[in-house]
Amino acid sequence: MKKIVLTLLVLTAAVTTTQAQVEDTFPQISVSGEGTVKVTPDEAVITIGVVNTGKEADEVKKSNDETVDRVMKFLKKSKIDKKDYQTQRVYLNRNFNYKKQDYYYNATQTITIHLRDLSMYDKLIVGLTNAGINQIQGVDFKSSKQEQYESEARVKAVADAKKKAEDYAGALGLKIGYARVVTDNTRANYPSPMYAMEMKSMAMDGGSGQETLAVGEIEIKANVSITFEVTGK
Repeated sequence: MKKIVLTLLVLTAAVTTTQAQVEDTFPQISVSGEGTVKVTPDEAVITIGVVNTGKEADEVKKSNDETVDRVMKFLKKSKIDKKDYQTQRVYLNRNFNYKKQDYYYNATQTITIHLRDLSMYDKLIVGLTNAGINQIQGVDFKSSKQEQYESEARVKAVADAKKKAEDYAGALGLKIGYARVVTDNTRANYPSPMYAMEMKSMAMDGGSGQETLAVGEIEIKANVSITFEVTGK
């Protein structure tokens, strides 16, 4: 009885393997598609830094802590929600000055601020500068409707892939059938940041009434690979 059962299992496995091989050799076409949605950003993530240098570690750290305290109080006064700013990195490093042949210390703290109202930008930058920050490391623009635009980009990517498949199949005298495999190849969207030196000059112009922030457009992209069945017309 055991021998019969084992034989049936072997036969079933052989049939399954044969079916899989037949499916793998079924006429098919694989294409990729890309979808892009261009939008005007309405939010930004600003990365700021506080850096102090000196010969005594405790003095350097104390100076940094005092500045960070002023920054936090300014953000609270500006009614920036607590969940929208966060300390990212804190360093206290001992370094050697080969020219002077002595040691010195660097204290650094980096903070990110999610600004949900770009009209506050100039006032925020000037206030942060007055609070004592000495680095503005960059600004990444974002959209408050990111998920909606990502969905639109995915739909466009599928439509692009399908159009390519139809073009190739038509040229071969075939037509496409069901999509058999769909692979999302989308990478995280990282808008190009604006960097520190430019941002410092903007901060100085904050109270002049000039326009200091060019938000432009950001691109939200999706990329997909799809394998379609193909059949004769």
